[in-house]
Amino acid sequence: MDTKDWYAGDVCGQEEDIAIIEYDITSTPNDFNVTTLFNLMDNNIIKIPPFQRNYVWDEKRASKFIESIILGLPIPQVFLYEKGKDNFLIIDGQQRLLSVYFFIKQRFPTKEGRKILRKFLLGEDSIDKSTISDDRYFKNFMLKLPSPSGSEKNKYDSTKFDTLGEAKHSFEFLRTIRSVVIKQNSPDDNDSSMYEVFNRLNTGGQNLKPQEIRMSLYFSDFYKILFKINTHEQWRDILGQKEPDINFKDIEILVRSFAMLFFSTEYKAPLTKFLNRFSKYGENFSAKQNEYLENLFYSFLECCNDLLPKSFFSSNNKFNISLFESVFVSVCTSFFLKKELITKKIDNESLQRLKKDAEFLEAIQSNIASKKSVKTRIERAKSTISLI
Repeated sequence: MDTKDWYAGDVCGQEEDIAIIEYDITSTPNDFNVTTLFNLMDNNIIKIPPFQRNYVWDEKRASKFIESIILGLPIPQVFLYEKGKDNFLIIDGQQRLLSVYFFIKQRFPTKEGRKILRKFLLGEDSIDKSTISDDRYFKNFMLKLPSPSGSEKNKYDSTKFDTLGEAKHSFEFLRTIRSVVIKQNSPDDNDSSMYEVFNRLNTGGQNLKPQEIRMSLYFSDFYKILFKINTHEQWRDILGQKEPDINFKDIEILVRSFAMLFFSTEYKAPLTKFLNRFSKYGENFSAKQNEYLENLFYSFLECCNDLLPKSFFSSNNKFNISLFESVFVSVCTSFFLKKELITKKIDNESLQRLKKDAEFLEAIQSNIASKKSVKTRIERAKSTISLI
């Protein structure tokens, strides 16, 4: 299913115009050798920011890159963002650096293993030894290189890191990768220059979405809970999409639903800033609070069990974010205030009445992000939805 078609047109995820500001930036070139870069990644000093996509190179492309390093050929520089002490994020060069990492580990990710790589995104220290040795997720990495001529075998074809022979020492210590480290000196209240640099280096020409930026600015234990929820089978069924969205639109729906549960009465446009503020607020949630919010959401999923398929879809057969958000807030509020879990089911007939309610329909079809529309649709949901 095309990800652009699975949700109803809504302001969630739309980009807002952002004024260009001037930066004071320090840009420092460093010629790190391969071993240094590997160790920095292996010790979680160089990390992959949440907005980065998964590793997509195949073995042949990764092998060709490794061969270039072995031969001492020029390779593109990488860009790192210095977020803090011993805390660097990859702005440009993720595929290259991960290829080096996998080659030295002598393991290459399978299709299932590429999903495990999200552990980097979720802030794990490293991929643990048991996972990287599991053949379901990683396989042995030997270089796959074409012959330079029709009959002559490539010297490094089928070699591993440990079988490089005389080239191993040069590869580890004498081959360097130019790494430009960027540090934002001002303004000092955000890391926005990181996204500007990423957008301008991104060869795909696809600017970051607000949720992608939001996750890097405010990624926390609360966001880890959202990523866990996002893989839940019942949640995927409600969305009508089997796999998580590559641009994190589904994560944004979760952020928005919880934000409205906490602060719908204090909501004011624009929605993007409202979600930013809530994400920052969520950085301070305790482990106990995160655990409760996770279980509250699961109990909401349980209370949806008796609903008809695609109950949160509009007449155009697309998931409607405003509909889901309104029902979620209306059902959860009383339990949330008492810090209890939902123990009843949503009456399907009451949900169908809400979907035909004239005031509610107006509030989810026009001026969706206005304070009036948000207030109206949540009030209509609270007065219409019943539990049995």
